[in-house]
Amino acid sequence: MKIEWLGHSSFKLTESTGTTIVTDPYDKSIVGFEMSKTSADVVTCSHQHKDHNAVIRIDGEPLVLSECGFWEVKGVDVSSILSYHDEKLGKKRGENKIFKFRMDGVELCHMGDVGEECTAKIAEGIGSVNVLMIPVGGNNTIDARQAKEYVDFIMPDVVIPMHFKTPNSQVDIDKIDEFLDLFDEEQIRRIDGQSIEFDRAHFESDSTLVIVFDQSMF
Repeated sequence: MKIEWLGHSSFKLTESTGTTIVTDPYDKSIVGFEMSKTSADVVTCSHQHKDHNAVIRIDGEPLVLSECGFWEVKGVDVSSILSYHDEKLGKKRGENKIFKFRMDGVELCHMGDVGEECTAKIAEGIGSVNVLMIPVGGNNTIDARQAKEYVDFIMPDVVIPMHFKTPNSQVDIDKIDEFLDLFDEEQIRRIDGQSIEFDRAHFESDSTLVIVFDQSMF
């Protein structure tokens, strides 16, 4: 299966069968740069803020998922659980849905704009994960330290940081550096581009690998 970073918290996930999912599409008016038009079978929106729900950027007639539940779409299992966008149980910024996908036998989790610290309840709700996509920029979400706590609790094979300050971003969030400083350099793999492919055979390491995509176009 293939993971392509579309900027901010948006990814395009493609199974070998061709089934596609786009997470949290965003609006330029909030983020500061344009999201490229793309198509998908499914679009997930972790919450209804404009930098996470710009479904208009997705061509076709995708199934849009924004609530808690379980779905099977063209052979792909999708589920979501409730979390909160802040440490006050949603009183400041509302709810956040954490989505999980199973594609080509790979378990992926997209944390959306989670803003509450990791708890056993959330970790148990997520379960085992091969690839964890998690916000690290702070301010509107968990920060680098809190994100690392999630990583240590969930113990994914691969972590993909998201929702951090990039060169063209106008969002008031931190850069990725503070999060990367919490890992050994040999755990960090920098990608010359915005996509990577995985299958079950990639997940045999004893330590977590952090994937950092090229940020220059964002």
